[in-house]
Parts: sequence; structure tokens; C-alpha cells
Amino acid sequence: MNKRSLALLLGLAGCSTGPRAPAPPASADLAITGGTIYTGADAPFTGTVAVSGDRITYVGTASVKAGRTIDARGMVVAPGFIDPHTHVGAQLASTKAEARLVPAFLMQGVTTAFIGNDGGGELDSAKVLGAAAEKPVGINYATYVGFGSVRGAVVGAEKRDPTPAELDREKALVAAAMCGGAMGLSTGLFYAPQSFSKTEEVIALAAEAGKRGGYYDSHIRDESSYTVGLGAAIDEAIRIGREGHLPSHISHIKALGVDVQGQAPAIIAKVNAARAAGQDVTADQYPWSASGTSLVASLVPLWAQDGGRPALLKRFDDPALAARLHVDMAEGMRKRGGAATLLIVEGRHKGKRLSEVAQALGKPPIDAAIAVIREHDPAVASFNQSEADIAAFMQQPWVMTGSDASTGHPRVFGTFARKYRKYVVEDHVISLRDFIERSSALPADWFHLEGRGHLKAGAFADMVVFDPATYAPRATYEAPEQLATGVRTVLVNGRVAVDNGALTGTAAGRALPHTPTPGSCGK
Repeated sequence: MNKRSLALLLGLAGCSTGPRAPAPPASADLAITGGTIYTGADAPFTGTVAVSGDRITYVGTASVKAGRTIDARGMVVAPGFIDPHTHVGAQLASTKAEARLVPAFLMQGVTTAFIGNDGGGELDSAKVLGAAAEKPVGINYATYVGFGSVRGAVVGAEKRDPTPAELDREKALVAAAMCGGAMGLSTGLFYAPQSFSKTEEVIALAAEAGKRGGYYDSHIRDESSYTVGLGAAIDEAIRIGREGHLPSHISHIKALGVDVQGQAPAIIAKVNAARAAGQDVTADQYPWSASGTSLVASLVPLWAQDGGRPALLKRFDDPALAARLHVDMAEGMRKRGGAATLLIVEGRHKGKRLSEVAQALGKPPIDAAIAVIREHDPAVASFNQSEADIAAFMQQPWVMTGSDASTGHPRVFGTFARKYRKYVVEDHVISLRDFIERSSALPADWFHLEGRGHLKAGAFADMVVFDPATYAPRATYEAPEQLATGVRTVLVNGRVAVDNGALTGTAAGRALPHTPTPGSCGK
């Protein structure tokens, strides 16, 4: 990358002289100087960010005397990235201090993550948030209460509606979790047993979160053409937010599978119409053409999942159901693009496509899938999206960057770096400024993470310094656990978590409890 290309990428042609800033402090603990600063709200400029304690004390073009000065010439200086959809809760709760640092995130510049997505958030949100006091973590985190956890505790795995008394119990669990600091209610309506719910049940629970200032976060009921269809599932997510009286966030927005590829413009139009009508609707997206899920979720019809894994295994053994199962699983495989599009990423068949497993076992693909599922339900990477749809969603100003970080997928180690390298530098889908702001300021502002997502005096000092020439992912589908390159410095609450491209071992993250609407928790 030559100097002219780099200058154009950084937005330095005709760049601003920085925001109007108060006089710099007489001194600071740390000063980062000479880098191209993206504040989260302003045009880029070359200047200084000063930090004392856990706060930023100055952002501007003056020099500041500091106990330590980091030379960031040629680097990008940005707010720490915020990931609104992850599955790193187990890492944050690990007994291993290194795991709790979440190195895969720090080495991309991610300083804050949400957990409890897809309906899996624990019921005791206060306990989840309080754990950081006993087991220090490397990044900040917030949590959702999960619809799957709530329904599982009250209704179980059965395909039925809750009774009125059970619905009241579900509502009470959501209310308690919100009062314990949950950000809102998350759902994974595609997954059994959450998929057995009707919209009205979800609205009733989302309303409990809404009463307490929370958010509705949804892995929608159908991202493809499995049940209600992509368009109807988007309509449902918007309806739940509207009738539940709370902001609605669509998780990992996509058009999944051959039947719906090309529908991104229609889905975007639906969201834009809701926003134009005054509704608060956003989404997040990961920059990968393969989703991450399980082999069961990819292929097995929902009717066969009723009752959980024990019931599914019995159905596999029922000759009367064999033909129906094969037909429905074959249709699921067709929608995803065939056996060659399913890469198994864990277990005995790790690294093999379902087509390869079938060949090795000497079985048709569906029989091979059933044989694998009998052993366990492995995670898979499912290649099912078009680049045109990915780009169309990414260009929307209401779409944040989110990893959906889960086992065996390179999005854990490479999402933010890939979005920059492929979609900013190589494909020119979005600008560097858009990438930074939609990865920091947009989620911070929408989720009201006060003092986060911006570089400004008084804000928490969550910050990333990266080399625009080398910031890139190393993780691939075949080798998903490779740390990204190009991040030089990361600050979390003012403490250096990455220094000169290496982890320091500092665990400076904090739990970020949501503050309920005053009076909504009986106080």
C-alpha cells in the first residue's frame, strides 16, 4: 500500500483539524500521539489522545506531557470496538485467567462484548455480571436474559403454549433478570424449543424488558425459507419491538440459502419503512459468507426436534418416520446449497465437508448426517450467503459489526479484522470511517453504553491503535483459531491490554449492568 493509497484510505485528504477541544491538561498518565484519530463522531485528524486513570482527558492536536507516550505515527487510533452479539460467556466465566482475557477479541481491538444472545442468556443476570469481581476479565461485557432459558425453565422442551400461570412465571423471570442488570431479552426463534412459541408469547416477555428500558435482540424465526420465510420473520421482529414498546435489534442479519439469496434489498426496505415510521430498529452483521450453527439445526426439521435430543434419536430409530425424515432433511440440505456447503468444525469429522464424510462412510449424505448426529451434534460452518447481499446489508447506517463468535468459526478470531481488510481495503464496500463508527459509536449510542464508543474527554479510555497496512485476519475456515495481525495497542478502561502487538495479561474489563427505568423494579 503506497503513501497516497494509505492517505486516501485514512481519509486524510482535506481532513479536519480535530474537534474543538478544551485546553490540554498539564500532564497525563499516558499520551498516544501522531496517529490518525477517529473519534467516533468527527472527521479524522492527526493529534493526541491523553489518558489519566480510566478516563480520556484530552483529544486534540496539542501535545501533552505524560508519564508514558506512545508514538502512533502511521497508525489509526479509534474507540475500542463493541461486539453486540457473541457467545464468549463461557470464556468470561472460565477458571483460566488467560481465557477470561478473551485474546481473540483484544487482538482485534474489541474492548466490549454482549453475551446471552440467541435466547441463551442466563436467568440470574446479577450473578453473571457480578462474576467479574471474583474472576477478572479482559474486556467489558453486558448480558441479555434469554427466552430459551426462560421458556426452558417454565415450559420445558415441549411444543405447546404456556398456560396463563406459566406465562406469568415467564414474565416474572424476565422482570427479575432486567432488575438484575440484563440489557434486555434475547431470542433464538429458529431454534427448538423457542421455535415452538407464538409471537404473542414473545411480545408479552419483550414488554417486560421494555418496561425496564431494555432491548429486544432476535435471532429471527427464519433467515431462509424453512418455516415462515425471511420476510415474515423480519416482520415479526419489527412487530415484537413495536407491540412490546422497546427497540428491536436483528441479530446477524442475512439472507441464508439459495431460496432467499438476492432478497437483501427487500429486507432493507422493510427495516427502513419501520424506521421511517418512528420505530427504533437496528441490526448487526458478521462479514462472512458462511454462518455457524450445528448439523441438527442445519438439517433436521423442527417437528423432529420436539422433545429434545432423546426424542430425536428415537425418531431416527422409528421405521415409520424414516421416509419423512429423509425427505425433510434433504430439503433442508438443498436450501443450504448441498452437502458440500456444510463444513464440520468439531469432533471426529472436524475439517471435512458433509459430502466428504458421506464418501468416507459409503453412505448417501442424509444417512451420513444421521450417523454423525447419532454420535453428537457437531458445529458446522454453512456456506449459504451471497456477497451481493452481504455488501447491501453492510452499507446500511443502522447495521453494526457483530461476530456471533462461536466455536470452530473464524469469526471468533477474525471478524473485525476481516471486515476492515476485505470490505474496506480490498472491495471498497464501506469507508474506514464507517467501519470504525459502526463498530464502536453506533452500538455504544444505540445501547446507551454511557462513556463508551467515543474518543472524547471524560469518556472511558477504551481504545485501539492499529496499523492500517497490516491489520488483517489470519483465521480461516480450516484454521479458525489464528489471532489477527496489525493491532499495536489496546486500552481497556485506561489500562494497556495489548502493548506493541502483544497481550500484557492485564484484565481490566468490567461488567456493564443495564440500569432499569427508575421505579420499574419497585425501588
